[in-house]
Amino acid sequence: MKRDVIGASAFLSQFTLMQATSEHCQDICDLVNLAYRGDRGWTRETDIIDGDRTTLSEIVTAMEKPGARFYIVYQRQRLIACVYLAKEQHHVYLGFFSVHPDFQDQGVGGYILWQAEIIAKHQFVADRIRMFVVSQRAELVAFYLRRGYQRAGGQQAYPLQLRIGVPKVANLTIEYLEKQI
Repeated sequence: MKRDVIGASAFLSQFTLMQATSEHCQDICDLVNLAYRGDRGWTRETDIIDGDRTTLSEIVTAMEKPGARFYIVYQRQRLIACVYLAKEQHHVYLGFFSVHPDFQDQGVGGYILWQAEIIAKHQFVADRIRMFVVSQRAELVAFYLRRGYQRAGGQQAYPLQLRIGVPKVANLTIEYLEKQI
C-alpha cells in the first residue's frame, strides 16, 4: 500500500500549474469543450446539455478580466488540465475546471484542485473559493463535497443567458458550492 501512495505521489507531482497566456486560449477552449461536451470522460454533460460549453471569445474575455487568471498543465505539448481563478469581493471564483478525459479517474483533478486552492489562498489572499455546478450532475457535486466544499444556497435555473449550452432535460438547475481555504 505504501508503494502505491509513493507511486501516485510521483505520478501527480509532474502536474504543476502554470499561468496561462493569451497564446493558450484556443487550447483552453478546446479542452473545456472536450471535458464537458465531449463523448467520453466522467465530467461530460452531453446527456443533459447540448452545444459547446464555451467559446474562444469567452475564454479571451475571462483571461483579460482584471484579477483573474487561467492556470494550465501541459504534458508532451498537450493541454491536460486547466482552471480559472478570479478574485471577487471576499472570495475567489473557480471556473472552467477541466481535465482531459485521458487523465480523468487518476487523481489528477483532485490534485489540480488542491493546487488551485493553494493559489487562491496565498496569491489571491482569499479565505473562500466559490463555484457553480449543474445540480443534476450528482457525481460532480459529490466530487467537490468529498473535498470539503459545501452547498452555498439554493438552486437556480440553468443560466441560458450565459450561452453555455442548451438543456436537453426539463428543469435543469445550477447551485453554488463554497469552501473555506
